[in-house]
Amino acid sequence: MRLFEVADRDPDRVALRDDRRERGFGELVGRIHRLARLLRDELGLRPGDPAAFLLGNRIEALELTHAAVLAGIWLTPVNRHLREGEIAYVLRDSGARIVFADDGHADRARAAGAPRVLRVGEELDGALAAVSGEPWPLSGPAGGVMVYTSGTTGRPKGVRRARPGNAGEAFEAQARAGAAVGLDGSGPHLVTGPVYHAAPLLFAVYDQLNGAPVRVMPRFDERALLRHLAEEGVHHTHLVPTMFVRLLRLPEEERLGFRAPELHHVLHGAAPIAPAVKREMIAWWGPILVEYWGGSEGGVTTLVDSREWLARPGTVGRPLPHYEVFAVGEDGERLPPGEVGLLYSRHRALSRPFEYHGAPEKTRSAYRSDGSFTLGDVGSVDGEGYVFLADRASHTIISGGVNIYPAEIEAVLQEHPAVGDVAVFGVPDGEWGETVVAAVEPAPDAVPGETLARALLDFARGRLAGYKVPRRIEFHPTLPRTPVGKIELRALRDPHWRGRARRI
Repeated sequence: MRLFEVADRDPDRVALRDDRRERGFGELVGRIHRLARLLRDELGLRPGDPAAFLLGNRIEALELTHAAVLAGIWLTPVNRHLREGEIAYVLRDSGARIVFADDGHADRARAAGAPRVLRVGEELDGALAAVSGEPWPLSGPAGGVMVYTSGTTGRPKGVRRARPGNAGEAFEAQARAGAAVGLDGSGPHLVTGPVYHAAPLLFAVYDQLNGAPVRVMPRFDERALLRHLAEEGVHHTHLVPTMFVRLLRLPEEERLGFRAPELHHVLHGAAPIAPAVKREMIAWWGPILVEYWGGSEGGVTTLVDSREWLARPGTVGRPLPHYEVFAVGEDGERLPPGEVGLLYSRHRALSRPFEYHGAPEKTRSAYRSDGSFTLGDVGSVDGEGYVFLADRASHTIISGGVNIYPAEIEAVLQEHPAVGDVAVFGVPDGEWGETVVAAVEPAPDAVPGETLARALLDFARGRLAGYKVPRRIEFHPTLPRTPVGKIELRALRDPHWRGRARRI
């Protein structure tokens, strides 16, 4: 792994930094080994034992992630925006024996029932100073990151991906995973999203294992992002569609003045992107956007660069070599190219690429007899293997017995200049079962009201079949969002279903 090679060859070169501190490659690798010894020798964790962190965006998140792999520990990043009861559930369900927390979150970790809390910063640094600096062997059992699902149905569950035989092989596998999505360690990597989320954390970890220095932003800010990209020679970063929208809302003179010649690979995913937004970003930044599709369970499954996407708008790409993707109909049989059904993925080398922690029945039910699994996405695969998403199965609106996919409607409405953002969902209807409603966050210069609602409905009628056109437009000053930028559909949808036993 180039991380360890650079530490030997150029130990003082900056490897990791945030707004408060920085580490050279030599210091970083030294701390990773000391952290592994701290976890195993001083804290008494054994291979396969669980730990967690509850942190703001700071460099210790990456150090702990590397160290967990080396020490054979399962590490759970805990969403710092969760309420106390939700944090308590994750800590209890994961069985975390130690929680690493910063000053802003240590008390919350204790209140949530953490058996032991170790504060990053002075307390952790002091503990590491007392630990032997002798390298921890790469031949020991590998650890990993156990991310909790979002819990769209029932309680969230921890996802454990299959691990190689030892830590050295695990680091090599992570480095290859980075290279497969273009994170080759060639230059600085900027972390823009929360480190408790799998994508920004693990993409940065993979790139760093390939030799990239990593800069961690404390929080996303569009102007700060442009400054970092321009001034620090950033090569790679990961963004989500909401960030693109905020960037495009900057004044034109600021956008025209932006130059970042070293930036050549911008991964994006985690949520659907409006075609109009993506086209604007490509026109502004050039063909450097690379979209992926996947999930906590299987990681990145498909990939598409800007040129491929422009030739096939809306695709999320073709499967990576180790995956097969196909659509399945209601009878459980594979569908021919272009037909919409539930999407399944099958890893070509692993019979079970993941399992759900403490939920063997949920794990068994996730797989078909051929080893394929679904994340609940609905879509199609064309004759060349390109995957197109229609929506989440759980979001499907059934109106008069017909399936309606909200993502298709959202993509149309997002092309209207008066729409800042939009979420489409079904509400109960005595005749049709469900009807379509669009919740719209107006663009900054748009005036919400009946006139705009009529204009949006007319716009939709010109582009959609009649049964897909929303029956009602609801205006919201801002749409509710999760900390990672996804629209909280439940907050919009649930009030319409209150008091009803059925949710569809």
